[in-house]
Order: sequence, then C-alpha cells, then structure tokens
Amino acid sequence: MRLVMIGAPASGKGTQAHKLTRHFELDHISTGEMLRAEEAKRSELGMVVESYLKHGQLVPDSLVVRLVGERLIHNHLAQGVILDGFPRTLNQALALDKALQELGQVIDAALLIEVPDSAVLERITGRRADPETGRIYHLKFSPPPPEILHRLVQRDDDTTEVMQARLGTYHERIAPVVDHYRNRRLLIAVDGTPAPEEVFQELLGRLSSLNIRG
Repeated sequence: MRLVMIGAPASGKGTQAHKLTRHFELDHISTGEMLRAEEAKRSELGMVVESYLKHGQLVPDSLVVRLVGERLIHNHLAQGVILDGFPRTLNQALALDKALQELGQVIDAALLIEVPDSAVLERITGRRADPETGRIYHLKFSPPPPEILHRLVQRDDDTTEVMQARLGTYHERIAPVVDHYRNRRLLIAVDGTPAPEEVFQELLGRLSSLNIRG
C-alpha cells in the first residue's frame, strides 16, 4: 500500500499518518520531520530551509524532491509507505510519480484532510512552548498549568500573520495536486474537524472500500 497524505498545517494529517502507519505497518516518510531534522543540524540545507519556513514560504521543490528521492531509494517499500506532507506542488507530484515508476510502484490513494482555515488558525496561533521542558501546550485545547504560563513562548511561525501567508501559499500550490489525484481517481477527501479517532475510522472505511492490498 502506497499512500499520499495531503492537508494544511495543523489539519491533523500528521496524526492520521502515524495512525495509518501503525495500523498497516507502513514506512512513514514525513517531509516536515526531514526538513526540521536538517534545520536542527544547522546544516547548509537546514539554514536554507529555516529561511523559507521563517517567512511562511514553502521550501523549493528541488530541495524537497532531493530529500524524498534519497529516502525512497533506501526504502524497500516491502510493507508499503505513507508520504506525509509530500507532494505539496504539482511538480513534486509528477516527480513522485516518476520516482515510484522507476521502482515499479504506484500511488494507491491520496488522502486529503479538509479543515477550514479558521480552525487551522485557532489550532496553531494558540500553541505555546515551554522553553524549559520543550513541551507544547495549547491555550484552549491543552492549557498549561497557571504557574508556568508566564514563561511560555509562541514560535515565530505560529503567529497569525505567518500562518495566513502559509495558508495562502498552501491553497495556491495544493489545488493542482488535488486535481492531479482526483483526475486519476485516487483522491479520498475526509472532514478533519471531528475527533482524531473519528477521522481515522473514516479513513479506514474509505480505504477498505477500495480493496487495496499490500
């Protein structure tokens, strides 16, 4: 089974990707995690990545495709794979098709987690990080203890201004990707606003109806 997971920031696609990974015993390839790892290493690529993310911009296709391509080459895909956060542009989708074709593989389904922009903004702008423990809280959904509220910080890329820019870019770039998979009859779109377990069960039901194997 080879799946693509599509969704805006904070849509819950990462949570669903992890659930599907465990359920189907898939290899999980998260471009977000790979990019953050490069950023944390302060590598040359990581510095470039940081400059784009800080301004709410997408990392160029060439860099992302290079990272994913290297990961696919070293991944036998025996149990299948779920690509989380990739592709985000039509060029990336076409590059993925080509890379999988060379490996004798195809995408079985593209899963789109749909969440209104207003909900995305609420989920992200309410996040706060504890610099002492590294724990992430949310002022509404996972409130911190009152005694540590004073020391919590908001990440630079969690502000309303940055998120609005990111969402605008996301919608502009992702529309052709969604059309690409819809035209190939591979798109499965689900509502991402219910509780995570409800979304997961909806995804399982939709995938089951396709009779995907392996």
